[in-house]
Amino acid sequence: METDLKSLARNAAQGAQKLAQVKTAAKDAALRAMAKALREEQDTILQANTKDLEAGKANGMSNSLLDRLKLNPQRIEDMAQGLEQVAVLKDPLGEIDRGWRHPNGMEIKRVRVPLGVIGMIYEARPNVTCDAIGLCLKSGNGVLLKGGKEADYSNQAIAQLLSTTAYENGIPHGVIQQLPGDRAMVDPLIHLNDYIDLIIPRGGAGLINYVLAHSTVPVLETGVGNCHVYIDRSAEVDMACRIVLNGKVQRPSVCNALEKILLHRECLPSHMGPLLSELSAAGVQVRGCPRSVAFSPQITPATESDWGTEYSDLIVAIKVVDSTDEAIDWINHYGTRHSEAIVTNSYQDSQKFSQRVDAAAVYVNASTRFTDGFEFGFGAEIGISTQKLHARGPVGLPELTSVKYVIAGSGQIRE
Repeated sequence: METDLKSLARNAAQGAQKLAQVKTAAKDAALRAMAKALREEQDTILQANTKDLEAGKANGMSNSLLDRLKLNPQRIEDMAQGLEQVAVLKDPLGEIDRGWRHPNGMEIKRVRVPLGVIGMIYEARPNVTCDAIGLCLKSGNGVLLKGGKEADYSNQAIAQLLSTTAYENGIPHGVIQQLPGDRAMVDPLIHLNDYIDLIIPRGGAGLINYVLAHSTVPVLETGVGNCHVYIDRSAEVDMACRIVLNGKVQRPSVCNALEKILLHRECLPSHMGPLLSELSAAGVQVRGCPRSVAFSPQITPATESDWGTEYSDLIVAIKVVDSTDEAIDWINHYGTRHSEAIVTNSYQDSQKFSQRVDAAAVYVNASTRFTDGFEFGFGAEIGISTQKLHARGPVGLPELTSVKYVIAGSGQIRE
């Protein structure tokens, strides 16, 4: 298995060297052809996805994980549109982001170049297969995709379709490699320093922490999302309810879904009732701190473990706080540096929250559900980075490149 993996990685590395020379117009044409193929072969992909869903149900997969796994015509259309949006974005390769003249006359430029080969390790999200392929292709990188076994039929169908279409449209063979969903592939993959330049794990805390602890290849940490919304004492009830409901209910299984509500104590009499009414109508189970529990028997007591948990389900926990400072401290302690929001009519509190909360994305009077490459105009994203080195937030085309310095002289030597 390890020998086969090295061979696939070597092919991706060799293909990536050729891909770096492919013109932008050719890459964009291939992306548009790939989007067209997704639409035309929708039934084939859905049939493969049905096999994964049936296996997931038989194995007792939770509803939230089944939702992550499920494809439908709209989600396939979203994938196709993502590829088309990537095609119209500016190609970062060859971009000179700095340039100056040395006192001795040499011209120094810093130029954007591909990273090389990216290893993607992800769980039951077949749309990630498409997003990663599209972004890596446009940014000139080879990609080895190791999806979860839960989505293996779907991932193989998508990767086979997109790679075949890409190669038919001038993309060098070998740059797209879909590995089997076998978990035994993870360890050898994260030690292929000779061929892989970056590992990106995308999934639950267990997967991400394992890769961070064991990989010898550099890792871009993508985030678990224990996302909060703080309802300030000046917040409008209707706006708070809309933002909470959207963040929690619109798609509870994703990493930018709302998991915790922090409510200013002065809002307890006016806001808690409407919030509970909306959440109850949507089938959300509510847990809370002692002050929350005392307000309503509808709220069950939260444990210490609740405050750090990403539910990825129709569950939310509420904490009553005494001030914006307490809310900020709470978020910085229990949050996962992903996406955090404040609902307020106070400019002063909004600025304090924005400046002091440590997260990749901070929202004022908007839902955390917008932390997404497509919504940010990136076409798609290969993950949401919650670390601070190299990239943070949705990882799009520029974040999948590195730089090199190109120096042009006329015979200068160093004295």
